[in-house]
Amino acid sequence: MSDIVVIGGSGHAKVVIGILKKMPEFNIIGYTDIVDNGNILGIPYLGADSVLHEIKKERERCSAVIGLGHLQPSDKRAEIFEQLLASSFTLPSIISPHAIINEPVEIGPGTVVFDGVIINPGVRIGKGVILNSNSTIEHDCSIGDYVHIAPGATICGGVRINNNSIIGAGATVIQNITIQDDIIVGAGTTVYKDLISPGTYIGSPLRNILNLL
Repeated sequence: MSDIVVIGGSGHAKVVIGILKKMPEFNIIGYTDIVDNGNILGIPYLGADSVLHEIKKERERCSAVIGLGHLQPSDKRAEIFEQLLASSFTLPSIISPHAIINEPVEIGPGTVVFDGVIINPGVRIGKGVILNSNSTIEHDCSIGDYVHIAPGATICGGVRINNNSIIGAGATVIQNITIQDDIIVGAGTTVYKDLISPGTYIGSPLRNILNLL
């Protein structure tokens, strides 16, 4: 059993903790956050991130998982990821035992795969990715670093999603589409063409909210 600490104490972290509790290979020692949210699913608050140095001294083999979601493109998750690596924490990929992974699939470090996710063969997933509950990644997709696929989203075959983009809840990206860096696809949106310019895309026909301001 491997010790692990959860970074963050939000609702997203609560779901991550719930997944870890179903994985007997991990012993959750606690969570860190800027505020004390009390015990989360029986897991104690350890303090702010400043305690991580002491944790690593006491538990040399301790790993970490980022329990912070993101609703807007941001460098925050990437910054935390790199800070943890610099502090000699490992960031394993966390895959719910209730997800379906059809090999061969590549999953990068620090990625969290939630309950009900389906990943089909030929998929490559980068580091620090969130694959949220009941999302589907079809065959031969490429998912970049720090991407967030929200609950119930469907990514059809051959899609490429670049770094730090967000696919909203219930959205669908049809086959062979490319989505560039730092793009948000709104909840329930169907993406039927390549998205090149940063912004938030919604509706049918697709429109970039930045162009409407």
